[in-house]
This record gives sequence, structure tokens and C-alpha cells, in this order.
Amino acid sequence: MDRIGHFIGGKVVLGESGRTGPVYDPAAGRQTHEVDFASVAEADRAVEAAHDAFPAWRATSLSRRSEILFRVRELLDQHRKDVATVITQQHGKVLSDAMGEVARGLENVEFACGIPHLLKGDFSEQASTGVDVYSVRQPLGVVAGITPFNFPAMVPLWMGANAVACGNTFVLKPSEKDPGASLVIAELFREAGLPDGVFNVIQGDKAAVDRLVEHPDVEAISSVGSTPVARYIYETGTGHGKRVQALGGAKNHMVVLPDADVGMAADAAVGAGYGSAGERCMAISVIVTVGDVAEPLVKAILERLPKVRIGPGMDPESEMGPLITREHRDKVASYLDSAREQGGTVAADGREHELFGSSEGFFLGVSLIDQVTPAMDCYRDEIFGPVLSVVRAGDYGDALRLVNENPYGNGTAIFTRDGGAARRFQVDVNVGMVGVNVPIPVPVGYYSFGGWKRSLFGDTHMYGPEGIHFYTRGKVITARWPDPATSGVDLGFPRTR
Repeated sequence: MDRIGHFIGGKVVLGESGRTGPVYDPAAGRQTHEVDFASVAEADRAVEAAHDAFPAWRATSLSRRSEILFRVRELLDQHRKDVATVITQQHGKVLSDAMGEVARGLENVEFACGIPHLLKGDFSEQASTGVDVYSVRQPLGVVAGITPFNFPAMVPLWMGANAVACGNTFVLKPSEKDPGASLVIAELFREAGLPDGVFNVIQGDKAAVDRLVEHPDVEAISSVGSTPVARYIYETGTGHGKRVQALGGAKNHMVVLPDADVGMAADAAVGAGYGSAGERCMAISVIVTVGDVAEPLVKAILERLPKVRIGPGMDPESEMGPLITREHRDKVASYLDSAREQGGTVAADGREHELFGSSEGFFLGVSLIDQVTPAMDCYRDEIFGPVLSVVRAGDYGDALRLVNENPYGNGTAIFTRDGGAARRFQVDVNVGMVGVNVPIPVPVGYYSFGGWKRSLFGDTHMYGPEGIHFYTRGKVITARWPDPATSGVDLGFPRTR
């Protein structure tokens, strides 16, 4: 069986710890690879390679860094389908969705190509007599990224492109469930001319994560995962003196007002709720219907569900693939039973899909739970699967209160024809990313991504301008070049006027 190893110092290195994990084809339900799990010593070697590469890379000119990133962009563009195919084979999402993931990652590389402009500082001439003051932003050193299974190419590119553009060196710890894309990306960076040791990959589990979070030479940690994991990485990393941004879980609401276009809202709910089998941190998982729009909207969604084509991700006819593992699929399905027991109405049960029972793959059909209340498990938990819940609210105030009282604050959307209501919602709602008639409001690469409340630990959002800020630190220089014609000693306190 093929092994997936590490990428350290510019080359693939097979693991030596003796510990491995299985990698599956979720559509077939069979193991295809073994992935090596890094020991502490192997994690240390990756950090050492990054540490050794940092001085030369930090001294590399901005124009040269930009040139390399432009090459990365071209190579990634040329190999879109290669990267997407690996994603589909190991994650299970359909190929078109995987291609979309690569395209969004490419946006982040394109943003990082502008690093000469992005790192421009400020300059104040003659702040005091003969004194100039200016600011610069400088790299941190070795930084690490810990990324989830649901976007095995896009999220590493969120982090890695900006990190190396800013002059840092990078160590990536991808999910052990679908690690193949990380090595393809590392090879593309190397082929583009990135020096050995600037971009490294270690595979593994919690042992590798813990070592990166605790290692004295790692200056900063970026991570995306569940809220318990995000909290752990944030608290442990900051406890070791590191800068940390840790994105956590989500419970994204889509508020539908009575004046909304019901057909448009139903299309959006199906696409945002079931795309990538619901394994998106920005997936809509709760539809909040306001007033009398509930019945026609639920009816419209149910009419669309039989048309969702479910099957293997490499089948061009498939619109939704399997879930990542059998265990996760079964956990997601269990919420259908608990919802029924707790008073909800299971309007569509994904276990009735033929592939749930007949296939060895990790398939679950699209599911819809109506009459959900905030006390139910299916509302309180991040299900991370193809299960949509419908909560019926009496009016706008009830809907807003529901969203704002939820402990997560990642993304939300409102569907309405009323511009005033939409504007009021975007002001009132306590969530980091808001869509107006846009169900998945993931910001473009030149803005930044991040939620509020328990969806983010740390002060800085991911990628875009805030990503540049995260991967650099500011320095202010105050300089005076005395006029040779006038010189003297002044023992007074420095003055600005």
C-alpha cells in the first residue's frame, strides 16, 4: 500500500516513527494509502529546516519573492485538476467542487503576489526638526499551519502563501484524513523556485500538533478546526508565548424574511446546506423562517431534494459525494434520531437513499429536519454533514435574537427584497461574515476570513490584509541625520514640537 510521507528541506521524506494512519477513498469505503505520523524528533527536523532557511529567505528581495509566487500561481493554475483529483480521491467531494476549492486557494496566491505593495510602510518627513519617522513590517520567523480535512488545498494556501510572501518559513501539519494534496502543493512551491526549507510538511496526529504548538522556534500558529481544538491550540500556543489565530466551529443561520424570493432562497439553501456533503465551516446548517414564509419554503426545498444527484466524486454526474469517514457519517445520521426523539419533524431522511445501505462508501442522502428548537441537539451541535434544520421564528426580532444568542458567530445570511431590512440586519447581527442574498459569504482573497465568538480564538482573521498583519510585526524607526553645518549637544527630553 502506498505511503504518504513528509516534505522536509525540499524533499519527500518517509516517516521513521513506526506510527501510521489509514487514508480512505470515501466513495469506495476502502483504504488506499498509509500516512506516516511524525514523531517529536521528525517534527523538530521540519522546524529546524525552516529555522535554517529563514535568514536567507528573510533577506530575499520582495521582487524575488513576488516572482516566485507568480510562478506558484502559474503552476497551480496548470495543475488545478491534478490537485482537485487528489482532493476528490481522499476527501470525497465531487471533482467540480474540488476544482472550486483550488480556484479559491489560487485567489490567495494571487493576493500574495502583490507582496511588494502589501508590505509598504509609512513615512513622515520632518516629524521634528531634522527628524524623520517611518514604519516597516518584518517577518516573524518560523510559522506553522494546522489545517482541517474539509479543505485540504485551500486552507493550506490561505496560510502558506501569505506566510512565505512576508518572508517567514512555514511548517504545515495537514489533516491525516486526506494528506495527499499537501505534498502536491509543496512540490509546486519547490518547482516554482522556493528555496529548500521554506515550505515544509509534517504528517501526523495530536503528537505533531502538540510539538508545533510548544516548539520554542515556532513563532506563530494558524489553525482551522473544531471549537474544542481551536481553543486548545489557542490556549496552549499563547501559553508558550506564540501568536495564534485559531478558527473554530460554526452554526450558520440563513434568515428568510416573508418578502424573500422563495425559489431563490430554496436554491440557496440546498446549495449551501448540501454542497460538499455539508462538510464546510461556512455551510448553512439552520434556516430561520420568519412569519408565513415557512410553509412555502419548506415545500420548495423538499421539491428540490430528490433532484440532488449523489454518487462518487469522480463521476461527472454527481453533485454531492460521500462523507469523509464511516464514523463521521454514522455520527451525522444519529442526529436524525435524536431530532425525532426531541420533538422535531424529519421531513427528509438521508438514510433512505439507496447508497446509504447498498454502497461500501460513506454516503448519506440529503436530510431536512423541520420544527427545530434551540434546545435540540441538532441545533446546538455543529453537525458537519448534509442535514438542514428549519427553525420557525415569529418575526425579525425573534430571528435576530436566535442568531445573536448562538455561541458561534462564523457566517450568516439574510434573504429579502427589502434593502432597509438587509442593512439593519448587517448592522445588528453579531457574526463575522454576512451574506445578503448570498448563502455562503466567504470573502474574496483580498478581504479576510473569520468569525466572532466561539468561531475564532485570537484577534486576527485569516488571509487577506489581516493575514499580512498576522505574519509580520511592526517596527518604527526615528532617524536624524544632522546637518553638518550645525551641530551641538542637547540634553533635554526629545520633543516633537
